[in-house]
Amino acid sequence: MASMAAQSTIKAARPAMRASFKPQQLTARTFSTVKPTTSAFQTVKRQQPSSILKQAKFNGKRAYSSEMANALVQVSQNLGMGSAAIGLGGAAVGIGIVFAALLQGTARNPALRGQLFSYAILGFAFVEAMGLFDLMIAMMCKYV
Repeated sequence: MASMAAQSTIKAARPAMRASFKPQQLTARTFSTVKPTTSAFQTVKRQQPSSILKQAKFNGKRAYSSEMANALVQVSQNLGMGSAAIGLGGAAVGIGIVFAALLQGTARNPALRGQLFSYAILGFAFVEAMGLFDLMIAMMCKYV
């Protein structure tokens, strides 16, 4: 019984395709005559990354791989511009406070009207400059 099991395992371990293998097919002459063929697709496939890199360098911007990436970049630019533009409201409030102080100071002491007006214009220029800096930052968030 044990010898029959041993014989069946030996037969099962033998490769099934061994009988159809012909050793004379693989010779040195056969290997030397085979030349690798390149198709047009392989040539294009090799050239494609270099053309993409050239185009990306030419445009000056990074080429994103999908429309979703482009949309996310646009959304983040808009959010950055919107959050930076909030400071423009602060500039408007600052200008209102400067001229409210001018009116209040002139109402209390009309004799200092000229001096208070020059101080108000100086304060207006400083607040407006801060508003313009904020606008510049907002535009940089969007377009750079």
